[in-house]
Amino acid sequence: MQDNAMSRWLSPLMAFCLSFILIATLAPVTGIQLERQLDFWLLWLGTMLVLALPLTYMEIALAKRSKTTALQALSSLTRDADASAQWRLVGWLAAVFIPFLAGAMLFNVSQMLTQLALPTILPLWIFIGLALVALALSFISRLLLLGLTTVGVIAAFILAQVMGAPVAEWQMTALEFGEWGNATVLALVASGLGLGLYWQTSLPAVQQQQVATKTVFPIWLAQLLAVIAFAFFAATAQLPAFALAFAVVMAAALILQLAREQLAQRQIAVAIQWIILLAATLIWAIPGLASVLNPLLMIWGLVICLIYAIFAGWIMKISHLRKSMNFSSEAFYNLWRIAIRIVLPLAIIAALLAVIGQMF
Repeated sequence: MQDNAMSRWLSPLMAFCLSFILIATLAPVTGIQLERQLDFWLLWLGTMLVLALPLTYMEIALAKRSKTTALQALSSLTRDADASAQWRLVGWLAAVFIPFLAGAMLFNVSQMLTQLALPTILPLWIFIGLALVALALSFISRLLLLGLTTVGVIAAFILAQVMGAPVAEWQMTALEFGEWGNATVLALVASGLGLGLYWQTSLPAVQQQQVATKTVFPIWLAQLLAVIAFAFFAATAQLPAFALAFAVVMAAALILQLAREQLAQRQIAVAIQWIILLAATLIWAIPGLASVLNPLLMIWGLVICLIYAIFAGWIMKISHLRKSMNFSSEAFYNLWRIAIRIVLPLAIIAALLAVIGQMF
């Protein structure tokens, strides 16, 4: 009962903090950090409803169906669906992506620290130091890590309001195709969807609840609040940058812990677990690779979401996820099924084309 009650608030709190941090560290990559374009933000909020919400339902439904973490679950889910074992690759893509994402968070915040607070120290050394601290902290209590992450996020937000430079006025601009890619990346990748993190932290709760909405809606609402909070946030001074860096280190430690747990439950040898975690995190330390790794981060994250959407919408048996979600109305299930089978894949493909188009 204690684990059930704990997971009910653990996942939404993690959803808010992780989404806020990921948006704050990925937004500079997409070039929207200080561009207060009302049309883009409305597009982003729309993608949170049309894309992120169905994907959150999918993640929690798969958790309820499998009753184990994402990497381990793909074995039973593919057997239940009489599907090829090749679909299990998405679990590995997500498990390796988690430390890769942690490295991106730490690398991007190290760039921020160099610009705003520590101009005499090379970003590479800041990144390596932050990464080693995050890896070491990944062994402490999950609740403590989440608590420290929350403190860091709140401190960064408040300090940015008090000490930050004035932000630009809201303005309406013409929508461009590339903005769809950015909005989709920030709605899906920067919400941590498709990685099995909320799947993993919600397991005690979803096994006790009959209706998926009771778990899904608090997580999605927390992600939405993170988007709204970021609309009024900009780290333009030393103290907000330090507070955000503190939050990023704690969040990186948290998701590294979750990734290691997935690998351990898959009975991967400890040495191989550490090779995966260290390689995926520290690859960002290779000079000159960031210009390649940042676009790869966005493409990789979208591909994971795309594969999951196709698997859940087209490969799994209809009755399995309908029973797991237990909607009050068949109409709601049909709307979700249209979203996961048609809307989400087409939207992600369009976003991939937009992201690739921005690279060339």
